[in-house]
Amino acid sequence: MLPGFTALLKKTIRNLRGLLTFSACTINTIICFIPIFVLAIPKFLLPIRSLRALLNRWLMAIGEAWVDCNSFIFSLGNSTTFDIRGLEDLRKDQWYLVIANHQTWVDIVAMQTALNRRIPFLKFFIKQELMWFPFLGAAWWAMDMPFMKRYSKSYLAKHPEKKGRDLEATRNACQKFRDTPTSVINFVEGTRFTDEKRESRGSAYEHLLTPRAGGVALALSSMGEMFDAVLDITIVYPKGPIQFWDMMCGEFEHVIIDIEKRPVEEWLYKGNYESDREFRKQFHQWLMKIWEAKDRKLATMKGK
Repeated sequence: MLPGFTALLKKTIRNLRGLLTFSACTINTIICFIPIFVLAIPKFLLPIRSLRALLNRWLMAIGEAWVDCNSFIFSLGNSTTFDIRGLEDLRKDQWYLVIANHQTWVDIVAMQTALNRRIPFLKFFIKQELMWFPFLGAAWWAMDMPFMKRYSKSYLAKHPEKKGRDLEATRNACQKFRDTPTSVINFVEGTRFTDEKRESRGSAYEHLLTPRAGGVALALSSMGEMFDAVLDITIVYPKGPIQFWDMMCGEFEHVIIDIEKRPVEEWLYKGNYESDREFRKQFHQWLMKIWEAKDRKLATMKGK
């Protein structure tokens, strides 16, 4: 058999496997989203606290089932070794702020697989404008994804009386989580890590981009007194970061997920990040120390 034909055949088989895996995940998503949309209707029309609490439990159960099914689908095509460290003392009835390094979209799949049913269903802060996105906006609302309202600097320059209103709106929106244990995740670097980005941004770290404190400060200011702990997650792919399509094609071999619980000290959510320069400086120093420790940990885990 000609080498060129053999290579083409292998590539075709690989992509067919990826297409089958992706199709199965898409079908699973559609099946799970239908009951989410159905449950969203009474949740919207009947704002009764006890009813909403019951619907929320059902919705989170659907979300967890969605993750379980996706994990099973991925396991059929991948022989992945999950090395998960620090699962001790994690509970589903507590509130967590999850911060993590970010290298690839597979990070989300890896964390969902590692943490599903061990902590409350992972949620992301989403811009309030996306609430009106067709179908997904309704699903995000039903799943209690925290929507954040942010005014631009140019808007605040024209409307100074609005300063602080966006944070207050986000804080009020998060009050619904008082009755429902919640995990909110923030990728602190703001984007996926690459060596090119590290160099272009002048990062002081070897394996990380400079952390962006604004999102973490917003989460802590909005929900800080609710959080039982910060879960500091470090993700490593021993053979290098794997891309989403590679995982679909069955090439997700090994991931290490290290979880470190950090306390939520009162000062972290009592200060005003937007207007208090000293607090902002102290907050940055707190986050930088975490990132320095994470960079050293990454070097050790990668064997460098």
